[in-house]
Amino acid sequence: MAAESVSFRITRSTEDLAQTVAALSQRLVKLEQRLAALELQIDRVAAEPEPDPEDLLRLDRVASLLADCRNLLDDDAQAA
Repeated sequence: MAAESVSFRITRSTEDLAQTVAALSQRLVKLEQRLAALELQIDRVAAEPEPDPEDLLRLDRVASLLADCRNLLDDDAQAA
């Protein structure tokens, strides 16, 4: 009987170990997928060009000109 008991414990321990390894493997796969997704996000952010300071200055000037035009149109509409 003792040999059967030891054999059962070894089999049971082996099954538990196999389940643990399978669970760890699944977690590893999920972590690798998350890592790949994060790397893609980082690559997308890195691929976006930095805005040129001169372009930003030009855009600010355009915004200022548009605001001036709107003010002139509002003044003309109120005068009429």
